Amino acid sequence: MHELGRLEDLPQDYRDALTERNLVPLWPSLRAVLPPHAPRPRTQPICWPYQDLRPLLLQAGELTPMEKVERRVLVLANPGHGLTNMQASATMYLGMQLLLPGEWAPSHRHTPNAVRMVVEGEGAYTTVDGEKCPMSRGDLILTPTGLWHEHGHDGTAPVVWLDVLDLPLIYYMEASYVTEGKPQPVTAQGADAAYQRGGVVPSPVFVRSHAHFPMLRYPWADVRAALQALDRSQPGIAAVQVAYINPETGADCQKVLGYSALMLRPGEILALPARSCATVYHQIEGGARVAIEGTAFDLAEADTCCVPGYTATTLTNASATEPVYLFTADDAPLQKKLGVYEVRG
Repeated sequence: MHELGRLEDLPQDYRDALTERNLVPLWPSLRAVLPPHAPRPRTQPICWPYQDLRPLLLQAGELTPMEKVERRVLVLANPGHGLTNMQASATMYLGMQLLLPGEWAPSHRHTPNAVRMVVEGEGAYTTVDGEKCPMSRGDLILTPTGLWHEHGHDGTAPVVWLDVLDLPLIYYMEASYVTEGKPQPVTAQGADAAYQRGGVVPSPVFVRSHAHFPMLRYPWADVRAALQALDRSQPGIAAVQVAYINPETGADCQKVLGYSALMLRPGEILALPARSCATVYHQIEGGARVAIEGTAFDLAEADTCCVPGYTATTLTNASATEPVYLFTADDAPLQKKLGVYEVRG
Protein backbone atom coordinates (compact mmCIF):
# COMPACT_ATOMS: atom_id res chain seq x y z
CA MET A 1 0.00 0.00 0.00
CA HIS A 2 1.58 3.25 -1.15
CA GLU A 3 2.40 6.14 1.15
CA LEU A 4 0.00 9.08 1.21
CA GLY A 5 0.83 12.77 1.36
CA ARG A 6 1.39 14.48 4.70
CA LEU A 7 -0.28 17.61 6.03
CA GLU A 8 3.13 19.28 6.15
CA ASP A 9 3.43 18.87 2.36
CA LEU A 10 0.65 21.42 1.85
CA PRO A 11 1.41 25.17 1.77
CA GLN A 12 0.69 26.95 5.04
CA ASP A 13 -1.66 29.46 3.42
CA TYR A 14 -3.74 26.58 1.99
CA ARG A 15 -3.87 24.86 5.37
CA ASP A 16 -4.91 28.14 7.01
CA ALA A 17 -7.68 28.61 4.44
CA LEU A 18 -9.00 25.13 5.21
CA THR A 19 -8.91 25.74 8.95
CA GLU A 20 -10.80 29.02 8.60
CA ARG A 21 -13.60 27.15 6.86
CA ASN A 22 -13.62 24.12 9.24
CA LEU A 23 -12.25 21.85 6.53
CA VAL A 24 -9.67 19.08 6.92
CA PRO A 25 -7.86 17.11 4.18
CA LEU A 26 -8.57 13.40 4.48
CA TRP A 27 -5.48 11.84 2.96
CA PRO A 28 -2.94 12.72 5.69
CA SER A 29 -5.11 10.91 8.28
CA LEU A 30 -6.67 8.21 6.11
CA ARG A 31 -4.37 5.40 7.27
CA ALA A 32 -5.08 6.25 10.92
CA VAL A 33 -8.83 5.70 10.53
CA LEU A 34 -8.57 2.95 7.89
CA PRO A 35 -5.39 1.00 8.70
CA PRO A 36 -4.49 -1.84 6.33
CA HIS A 37 -5.72 -5.39 7.01
CA ALA A 38 -6.72 -5.02 10.69
CA PRO A 39 -7.73 -2.34 13.21
CA ARG A 40 -5.28 -0.90 15.73
CA PRO A 41 -7.17 -1.24 19.01
CA ARG A 42 -6.47 1.19 21.82
CA THR A 43 -7.84 -1.37 24.27
CA GLN A 44 -4.92 -2.89 26.21
CA PRO A 45 -4.89 -6.28 27.91
CA ILE A 46 -5.38 -5.54 31.59
CA CYS A 47 -6.37 -7.29 34.82
CA TRP A 48 -8.03 -5.85 37.91
CA PRO A 49 -7.28 -8.23 40.85
CA TYR A 50 -10.11 -8.18 43.36
CA GLN A 51 -7.76 -8.52 46.36
CA ASP A 52 -6.21 -5.18 45.37
CA LEU A 53 -9.50 -3.48 44.57
CA ARG A 54 -11.65 -4.65 47.48
CA PRO A 55 -9.87 -2.77 50.33
CA LEU A 56 -10.06 0.47 48.35
CA LEU A 57 -13.75 -0.08 47.65
CA LEU A 58 -14.47 -0.71 51.34
CA GLN A 59 -12.45 2.40 52.19
CA ALA A 60 -14.68 4.35 49.80
CA GLY A 61 -17.59 3.14 51.93
CA GLU A 62 -15.96 4.77 54.97
CA LEU A 63 -15.09 7.98 53.16
CA THR A 64 -18.27 8.62 51.16
CA PRO A 65 -21.82 8.36 52.55
CA MET A 66 -24.45 7.28 50.03
CA GLU A 67 -26.12 10.70 49.90
CA LYS A 68 -22.85 12.12 48.54
CA VAL A 69 -22.27 9.51 45.82
CA GLU A 70 -25.65 8.15 44.59
CA ARG A 71 -23.75 5.08 43.35
CA ARG A 72 -20.51 4.10 45.17
CA VAL A 73 -18.38 2.70 42.36
CA LEU A 74 -14.73 2.30 41.46
CA VAL A 75 -14.36 2.34 37.67
CA LEU A 76 -12.18 -0.34 36.09
CA ALA A 77 -10.40 1.87 33.56
CA ASN A 78 -8.27 0.70 30.65
CA PRO A 79 -5.14 2.87 30.30
CA GLY A 80 -5.30 2.49 26.53
CA HIS A 81 -8.39 4.67 26.55
CA GLY A 82 -7.23 7.05 29.27
CA LEU A 83 -8.06 6.67 32.95
CA THR A 84 -10.56 9.56 32.93
CA ASN A 85 -12.69 8.18 30.08
CA MET A 86 -14.31 5.36 32.07
CA GLN A 87 -13.72 2.71 29.40
CA ALA A 88 -12.67 -0.91 29.83
CA SER A 89 -12.86 -1.22 26.03
CA ALA A 90 -14.16 0.94 23.21
CA THR A 91 -17.77 0.05 24.03
CA MET A 92 -17.74 -1.39 27.57
CA TYR A 93 -17.72 0.32 30.95
CA LEU A 94 -16.89 -1.72 34.06
CA GLY A 95 -17.31 -0.66 37.66
CA MET A 96 -17.21 -2.37 41.07
CA GLN A 97 -20.12 -1.13 43.16
CA LEU A 98 -20.44 -1.33 46.95
CA LEU A 99 -23.65 -1.29 48.98
CA LEU A 100 -23.42 -1.38 52.77
CA PRO A 101 -26.06 -2.80 55.14
CA GLY A 102 -29.06 -0.51 55.45
CA GLU A 103 -28.16 1.60 52.44
CA TRP A 104 -30.42 2.45 49.53
CA ALA A 105 -29.19 3.67 46.14
CA PRO A 106 -31.99 5.90 44.81
CA SER A 107 -34.20 5.11 41.88
CA HIS A 108 -33.24 6.37 38.45
CA ARG A 109 -33.27 5.34 34.81
CA HIS A 110 -30.80 6.04 32.04
CA THR A 111 -30.20 5.44 28.36
CA PRO A 112 -27.15 3.13 28.66
CA ASN A 113 -27.94 -0.57 29.17
CA ALA A 114 -26.49 -2.14 32.31
CA VAL A 115 -26.09 -5.53 33.97
CA ARG A 116 -24.98 -6.44 37.49
CA MET A 117 -22.82 -9.51 38.15
CA VAL A 118 -22.88 -10.11 41.91
CA VAL A 119 -19.38 -10.60 43.34
CA GLU A 120 -19.91 -11.10 47.08
CA GLY A 121 -22.41 -10.79 49.90
CA GLU A 122 -26.08 -11.53 50.60
CA GLY A 123 -29.13 -9.51 51.51
CA ALA A 124 -29.08 -6.87 48.79
CA TYR A 125 -31.59 -6.51 46.00
CA THR A 126 -32.19 -4.52 42.83
CA THR A 127 -35.72 -3.41 41.99
CA VAL A 128 -36.14 -3.09 38.22
CA ASP A 129 -39.40 -1.68 36.85
CA GLY A 130 -41.19 -2.89 39.97
CA GLU A 131 -39.63 -6.37 40.09
CA LYS A 132 -37.54 -7.04 43.19
CA CYS A 133 -34.48 -9.10 42.22
CA PRO A 134 -32.49 -10.64 45.12
CA MET A 135 -28.72 -10.49 44.66
CA SER A 136 -26.52 -13.51 45.41
CA ARG A 137 -23.01 -14.28 44.22
CA GLY A 138 -22.89 -15.05 40.53
CA ASP A 139 -26.41 -13.79 39.78
CA LEU A 140 -26.80 -11.63 36.68
CA ILE A 141 -29.40 -8.85 36.84
CA LEU A 142 -30.39 -6.70 33.86
CA THR A 143 -31.21 -3.01 34.06
CA PRO A 144 -32.02 -2.26 30.41
CA THR A 145 -32.24 1.15 28.85
CA GLY A 146 -35.08 3.29 30.14
CA LEU A 147 -36.20 1.04 33.03
CA TRP A 148 -36.36 2.42 36.57
CA HIS A 149 -34.02 0.69 38.98
CA GLU A 150 -32.75 1.10 42.53
CA HIS A 151 -30.62 -0.92 44.97
CA GLY A 152 -31.28 -1.74 48.62
CA HIS A 153 -29.58 -3.80 51.32
CA ASP A 154 -31.37 -5.62 54.15
CA GLY A 155 -28.38 -7.82 55.09
CA THR A 156 -25.53 -7.52 57.56
CA ALA A 157 -22.34 -7.51 55.45
CA PRO A 158 -21.11 -5.51 52.44
CA VAL A 159 -22.41 -6.51 49.01
CA VAL A 160 -20.32 -5.90 45.89
CA TRP A 161 -21.22 -6.36 42.27
CA LEU A 162 -19.62 -5.77 38.86
CA ASP A 163 -21.45 -3.25 36.67
CA VAL A 164 -21.17 -3.71 32.89
CA LEU A 165 -22.62 -0.95 30.71
CA ASP A 166 -22.52 0.10 27.08
CA LEU A 167 -21.94 3.65 28.38
CA PRO A 168 -18.92 4.50 26.16
CA LEU A 169 -20.96 3.84 23.03
CA ILE A 170 -24.09 5.67 24.19
CA TYR A 171 -21.97 8.61 25.39
CA TYR A 172 -20.12 8.72 22.04
CA MET A 173 -23.51 8.88 20.31
CA GLU A 174 -24.42 11.90 22.50
CA ALA A 175 -27.43 9.94 23.76
CA SER A 176 -26.40 9.40 27.40
CA TYR A 177 -28.51 10.87 30.19
CA VAL A 178 -30.20 9.93 33.49
CA THR A 179 -33.59 10.73 35.04
CA GLU A 180 -34.05 10.62 38.81
CA GLY A 181 -37.17 9.08 40.30
CA LYS A 182 -38.99 8.11 43.47
CA PRO A 183 -38.83 4.76 45.31
CA GLN A 184 -40.60 2.07 43.31
CA PRO A 185 -43.46 -0.01 44.66
CA VAL A 186 -42.64 -3.70 44.35
CA THR A 187 -45.12 -5.34 41.98
CA ALA A 188 -43.34 -8.62 41.20
CA GLN A 189 -40.69 -10.97 42.58
CA GLY A 190 -39.38 -14.28 41.29
CA ALA A 191 -40.65 -13.70 37.76
CA ASP A 192 -37.51 -15.41 36.43
CA ALA A 193 -38.83 -18.76 37.72
CA ALA A 194 -41.36 -18.83 34.87
CA TYR A 195 -38.51 -19.12 32.34
CA GLN A 196 -36.30 -21.75 33.96
CA ARG A 197 -37.44 -24.77 31.98
CA GLY A 198 -35.99 -25.08 28.51
CA GLY A 199 -38.46 -25.01 25.65
CA VAL A 200 -41.40 -23.54 27.54
CA VAL A 201 -42.36 -19.93 28.27
CA PRO A 202 -45.48 -18.31 29.70
CA SER A 203 -48.45 -18.05 27.36
CA PRO A 204 -48.53 -14.73 25.44
CA VAL A 205 -51.53 -13.55 27.42
CA PHE A 206 -49.31 -13.44 30.51
CA VAL A 207 -46.27 -11.76 28.93
CA ARG A 208 -45.03 -8.81 30.98
CA SER A 209 -45.65 -5.28 29.76
CA HIS A 210 -41.96 -4.75 28.86
CA ALA A 211 -41.74 -7.96 26.85
CA HIS A 212 -38.47 -6.87 25.26
CA PHE A 213 -36.89 -7.95 28.57
CA PRO A 214 -39.12 -10.70 29.99
CA MET A 215 -36.37 -12.05 32.27
CA LEU A 216 -34.39 -9.63 34.43
CA ARG A 217 -32.63 -11.97 36.88
CA TYR A 218 -30.50 -14.99 35.93
CA PRO A 219 -29.70 -16.86 39.18
CA TRP A 220 -26.21 -18.32 39.30
CA ALA A 221 -27.48 -21.58 40.81
CA ASP A 222 -29.49 -22.24 37.64
CA VAL A 223 -26.74 -21.12 35.26
CA ARG A 224 -24.18 -23.28 37.05
CA ALA A 225 -26.54 -26.27 36.89
CA ALA A 226 -27.05 -25.67 33.15
CA LEU A 227 -23.29 -25.73 32.56
CA GLN A 228 -22.91 -28.96 34.50
CA ALA A 229 -25.83 -30.56 32.64
CA LEU A 230 -24.32 -29.52 29.30
CA ASP A 231 -21.01 -31.09 30.29
CA ARG A 232 -22.70 -34.34 31.35
CA SER A 233 -24.90 -34.59 28.28
CA GLN A 234 -22.20 -33.66 25.75
CA PRO A 235 -18.84 -34.75 27.18
CA GLY A 236 -17.11 -34.19 23.84
CA ILE A 237 -18.33 -30.63 23.32
CA ALA A 238 -15.57 -28.17 22.38
CA ALA A 239 -16.51 -25.60 25.03
CA VAL A 240 -18.95 -25.79 27.92
CA GLN A 241 -20.55 -22.39 27.52
CA VAL A 242 -24.07 -20.99 27.82
CA ALA A 243 -25.38 -17.59 26.72
CA TYR A 244 -27.67 -15.27 28.62
CA ILE A 245 -30.60 -14.83 26.24
CA ASN A 246 -34.11 -13.48 26.01
CA PRO A 247 -36.10 -16.66 26.75
CA GLU A 248 -38.98 -15.66 24.48
CA THR A 249 -36.99 -14.77 21.37
CA GLY A 250 -33.71 -16.67 21.75
CA ALA A 251 -31.84 -13.43 21.00
CA ASP A 252 -29.13 -11.94 23.23
CA CYS A 253 -30.56 -10.70 26.52
CA GLN A 254 -29.60 -7.13 25.59
CA LYS A 255 -29.18 -5.42 22.24
CA VAL A 256 -25.61 -4.06 22.36
CA LEU A 257 -23.50 -6.25 24.64
CA GLY A 258 -23.56 -10.04 24.96
CA TYR A 259 -23.03 -12.15 28.07
CA SER A 260 -22.20 -15.79 28.69
CA ALA A 261 -20.95 -18.19 31.34
CA LEU A 262 -18.14 -20.65 30.69
CA MET A 263 -17.05 -23.75 32.56
CA LEU A 264 -13.51 -25.03 32.16
CA ARG A 265 -13.29 -28.71 33.00
CA PRO A 266 -10.49 -29.92 35.32
CA GLY A 267 -7.15 -29.33 33.63
CA GLU A 268 -8.81 -28.06 30.45
CA ILE A 269 -6.93 -25.80 28.04
CA LEU A 270 -9.29 -23.98 25.70
CA ALA A 271 -7.82 -22.22 22.64
CA LEU A 272 -10.15 -19.53 21.33
CA PRO A 273 -9.71 -17.92 17.90
CA ALA A 274 -9.21 -14.21 17.44
CA ARG A 275 -12.55 -12.40 17.33
CA SER A 276 -13.15 -8.81 16.32
CA CYS A 277 -14.77 -7.94 19.66
CA ALA A 278 -12.99 -7.16 22.91
CA THR A 279 -13.89 -9.58 25.72
CA VAL A 280 -14.16 -9.18 29.48
CA TYR A 281 -13.59 -12.23 31.71
CA HIS A 282 -14.73 -12.27 35.33
CA GLN A 283 -13.85 -15.24 37.56
CA ILE A 284 -16.88 -16.52 39.47
CA GLU A 285 -15.42 -19.72 40.94
CA GLY A 286 -11.93 -21.24 40.95
CA GLY A 287 -8.87 -19.93 39.14
CA ALA A 288 -8.04 -19.68 35.45
CA ARG A 289 -5.19 -18.39 33.32
CA VAL A 290 -6.09 -16.05 30.47
CA ALA A 291 -3.23 -15.86 27.95
CA ILE A 292 -2.97 -13.69 24.83
CA GLU A 293 0.02 -13.05 22.57
CA GLY A 294 2.73 -12.61 25.19
CA THR A 295 0.48 -11.53 28.08
CA ALA A 296 -1.08 -13.79 30.71
CA PHE A 297 -3.29 -13.18 33.73
CA ASP A 298 -3.81 -15.69 36.52
CA LEU A 299 -7.33 -14.97 37.72
CA ALA A 300 -8.42 -15.74 41.26
CA GLU A 301 -12.06 -15.60 42.34
CA ALA A 302 -13.67 -12.20 41.62
CA ASP A 303 -10.76 -11.02 39.43
CA THR A 304 -11.66 -9.30 36.15
CA CYS A 305 -9.64 -8.83 32.97
CA CYS A 306 -10.13 -7.41 29.49
CA VAL A 307 -8.77 -8.82 26.23
CA PRO A 308 -8.61 -6.63 23.08
CA GLY A 309 -10.34 -7.65 19.89
CA TYR A 310 -8.53 -9.46 17.06
CA THR A 311 -6.53 -11.39 19.64
CA ALA A 312 -6.40 -15.18 20.01
CA THR A 313 -6.90 -16.25 23.63
CA THR A 314 -6.06 -19.39 25.58
CA LEU A 315 -7.96 -20.22 28.77
CA THR A 316 -6.49 -22.75 31.21
CA ASN A 317 -8.06 -24.29 34.28
CA ALA A 318 -5.46 -24.12 37.03
CA SER A 319 -6.99 -27.10 38.84
CA ALA A 320 -6.59 -30.74 37.78
CA THR A 321 -9.52 -31.84 39.95
CA GLU A 322 -12.20 -29.10 39.97
CA PRO A 323 -14.00 -27.13 37.26
CA VAL A 324 -13.81 -23.33 37.18
CA TYR A 325 -16.47 -20.86 36.10
CA LEU A 326 -16.11 -17.58 34.23
CA PHE A 327 -18.54 -14.82 33.26
CA THR A 328 -17.86 -13.12 29.93
CA ALA A 329 -19.02 -9.89 28.30
CA ASP A 330 -18.39 -8.59 24.78
CA ASP A 331 -19.91 -6.38 22.10
CA ALA A 332 -20.44 -9.19 19.58
CA PRO A 333 -24.23 -8.51 19.34
CA LEU A 334 -23.58 -4.94 18.23
CA GLN A 335 -20.83 -5.95 15.80
CA LYS A 336 -23.08 -8.59 14.25
CA LYS A 337 -25.87 -6.05 13.74
CA LEU A 338 -23.38 -3.71 12.07
CA GLY A 339 -21.92 -6.48 9.89
CA VAL A 340 -18.35 -6.10 11.17
CA TYR A 341 -18.08 -9.17 13.41
CA GLU A 342 -15.19 -11.46 12.43
CA VAL A 343 -13.58 -14.66 13.64
CA ARG A 344 -10.01 -15.22 12.45
CA GLY A 345 -8.04 -18.44 12.63
